Amino acid sequence: MAEKLSNTTVPVTTIPNLEVKRIPDSDQQTKEVNTPMKEKKIGFAVTGSYCTFSRILPQMERLSIENEVIPIFSYAVAEADTRFYKAADFFEDVMRITGKRPITSIVDAEPIGPERLLDVLIIAPCTGNTLSKLANAITDTPVLMAAKAHIRNDRPVVIAVSTNDALSGSAKNIGALLNYRNVFFVPMRQDDPFTKERSMVADYSKVYETLEAALEGRQLQPIFI
Repeated sequence: MAEKLSNTTVPVTTIPNLEVKRIPDSDQQTKEVNTPMKEKKIGFAVTGSYCTFSRILPQMERLSIENEVIPIFSYAVAEADTRFYKAADFFEDVMRITGKRPITSIVDAEPIGPERLLDVLIIAPCTGNTLSKLANAITDTPVLMAAKAHIRNDRPVVIAVSTNDALSGSAKNIGALLNYRNVFFVPMRQDDPFTKERSMVADYSKVYETLEAALEGRQLQPIFI
């Protein structure tokens, strides 16, 4: 005859080393874990939104830990002293972080294309002036030459917008570049919507994630935050 089971309830807490795992719903997707970027050759192009320089340097430093970062300066960055930074001081800070002398001429930027020097190029910050020239295929600075040379290799260019006219004069150029193959944007937001209604700045904390996505051929979403 079968032994009668006891009706006594045993508390879960009395069972040692019990690990309860929640079984996901059938429609729940398992998120893919991205491997951090390592041993990539990253072009880091800087244009003249001087007020954002203090935000890009930590990102440049983070990227330099396990990657080769090649800095590229527009003429405005290489030559202008401003209330935010003196050109020589910024030059030295970037050299200290990357261990490389920044590219500061069109001639030195041109080999990026034929020699396939980069895996990915980021323009951070990217001014409205540079946006307009990129959208209209104008190449008159080292940064623009680097972008043109790199795009010819069918490799990703990432743009970190910083401009007061993102929602006015530069809006059409952002729209045009969003349709370009291998051009991606760091997510951006209005930085001061009540006093600078049309201004937008990239969220520089998302630079690393955006580069990872771009190397996979994806645009990090949402673009406007």
